[in-house]
Amino acid sequence: MKAKGRVFKYGDNIDTDVIIPARYLNTSDSKELAAHCMEDIDTEFVNRVKQGDIMVGVKNFGCGSSREHAPIAIKESGISCVIAASFARIFYRNAINIGLPILECAEAAEAISDGDEVEVDFSTGEIRDLTSGKSFKAQPFPEFIQDIIASGGLIEAVKQNKL
Repeated sequence: MKAKGRVFKYGDNIDTDVIIPARYLNTSDSKELAAHCMEDIDTEFVNRVKQGDIMVGVKNFGCGSSREHAPIAIKESGISCVIAASFARIFYRNAINIGLPILECAEAAEAISDGDEVEVDFSTGEIRDLTSGKSFKAQPFPEFIQDIIASGGLIEAVKQNKL
């Protein structure tokens, strides 16, 4: 499984209220959530993001509340992968549960710039910044997590008898 896209980079401590502001939590419609993804920190994100693009954060990405709305909004917006130096643990698990690939790699999170073209190979953990020519190595997902992500999330993986 691979992803390739343009990077939207954000800093440290991007919390779930920044990813999807609380005022939109009265819906569980993923398209409606995606329409407001990142709007308080990047008003043009929803207009610029394209299917397959990649989000990069630095430390403690997804901190704050445990709402699964945040990874849902990111995934539905078209983001194919999130790379960060570290993730809040509940965000990490929620992302896997809904089928949003995320990779921890401090070197990549620091070196990759906004707008770079990046390619990720989930089976090997290789992250290649095609703009700078640099390569990085994240821990690849175990096969069962790759199955969850490829199925579209935990519930779909169970429905497909992949777990």
